[in-house]
Amino acid sequence: MSVPELHRRRRRAALTLKDLEATLHGTLVTQGRRCGKAECRCTQGELHGPYVYVALARPRGGSRLLYVPEEFRDLVRQKIAMTERLAAALAAISEINLELLARRALK
Repeated sequence: MSVPELHRRRRRAALTLKDLEATLHGTLVTQGRRCGKAECRCTQGELHGPYVYVALARPRGGSRLLYVPEEFRDLVRQKIAMTERLAAALAAISEINLELLARRALK
């Protein structure tokens, strides 16, 4: 691929980086829960829920779960999907920049 074509591809990828405020890093997780009451059905394995959470990676390992109320579930799914698309665009731009650097044509 020519240098001008690499620049065009990089520009097209950069144009997809709109609405950066829409990002939400995490993974949606669905879980059932036990309430802890001795006589509850959940003590027999029939869990409450399902409940939806965003799993957030912690810097020192492990993860944290944040409950997602039902009225926010579609919005959270959209924002997580947007974040994944942005990450893919940034990775593509980085790869193009590495190739341009190798060709001594990085601007």
